[in-house]
Amino acid sequence: MALAPLIENDRRQEPRYYAEEYEPPVQPIDWVRIAACGSLIAGGCLLVAGKKREGVVLAASGTALALFDHEETLRHWWQALPQYVDRTQQFVEQVQGVVDDITEKGHSLRRALGR
Repeated sequence: MALAPLIENDRRQEPRYYAEEYEPPVQPIDWVRIAACGSLIAGGCLLVAGKKREGVVLAASGTALALFDHEETLRHWWQALPQYVDRTQQFVEQVQGVVDDITEKGHSLRRALGR
């Protein structure tokens, strides 16, 4: 029975663990995000219900609160906005030029067919 003392010696050297109550990490409540989500949901419900003015006001305030939480993204968009406006203006000018060309060709075709 020489094994019994060896097992008891091994058990004595093992660290002992005690059961402790698990406490999940507490995260702070993000009231800005909750207010933004609530405003967006309430605005959407009001829009569906047919109250356009109130729904748009709540949806706009919820959007503003949501963007308030993402200042860096908003700042990046604000700096990129003039480039998008310029590109859009160039695109509209190109479309207007194409429409003018089509109109002019249509007039010349009508004149040619009318003779």
